[in-house]
Amino acid sequence: MPGGRLTTEDRQHIAEALAEGLGYAEIGRSLGRPASTIMREVTRNGGPENYEVDRAEEATRHRARRRKQAAALPPWIPDSGHGRDPQAVQELAESYTELLIQQGIPRMMARVLACLLLTDSGTLTAADLVQRLRISAASVSHAVTFLEQQGLLRRERATGVRRERYVIDEEIWTRSTEAAMEMNKVLTAASLRAVAVLGADTPAGARFESSAEYLRLVSEALRKVKEQWEQRKAARETGRP
Repeated sequence: MPGGRLTTEDRQHIAEALAEGLGYAEIGRSLGRPASTIMREVTRNGGPENYEVDRAEEATRHRARRRKQAAALPPWIPDSGHGRDPQAVQELAESYTELLIQQGIPRMMARVLACLLLTDSGTLTAADLVQRLRISAASVSHAVTFLEQQGLLRRERATGVRRERYVIDEEIWTRSTEAAMEMNKVLTAASLRAVAVLGADTPAGARFESSAEYLRLVSEALRKVKEQWEQRKAARETGRP
């Protein structure tokens, strides 16, 4: 069926067409499929020189088994203490993860961040994240590295303990703002260098000059917000209204 999963007959046709030296686009047209579909099928099953129908079929069955096993796992339920409704907390975890993704955070990183945010302790180890999110240790490592670079978490290691912990606290957005300010500083400097190279009186140079001016304004606004937040925190800690 065009648009559906490749059948054994489709794969046999692909193998024969490759043997004849046909390209992905031509094979795709003959099967009513995009060339990209044919390219992925061939690439992940040995390439044009080694594509085999039986191997492709077995690989497809293996992927299907893995998807079925993953689907059979029960969803992770975040901390449900304090009399919380577990289902409501789960729905919150899913919706907040999607919101983070919409803000430009990659899906795996968004899942790790939401998991930490919804944990009362605000602290989890790599093993905790692997168990709760059912992802690999490598995925956790990549996600944590990304989030740390964005200022969205920090690493912590207690005295005498080898295992790292990843920590979320109320300063999460403060650190994220500081990271954004630092990046704006770098981008502003790069934009000004571009103006010097391209010339301020050229369209490209003027565009970079405008970008630098805007980034400076954003950084100044963020700095003022950070100062206001720090003043509010200090007032709250001293009990002042």
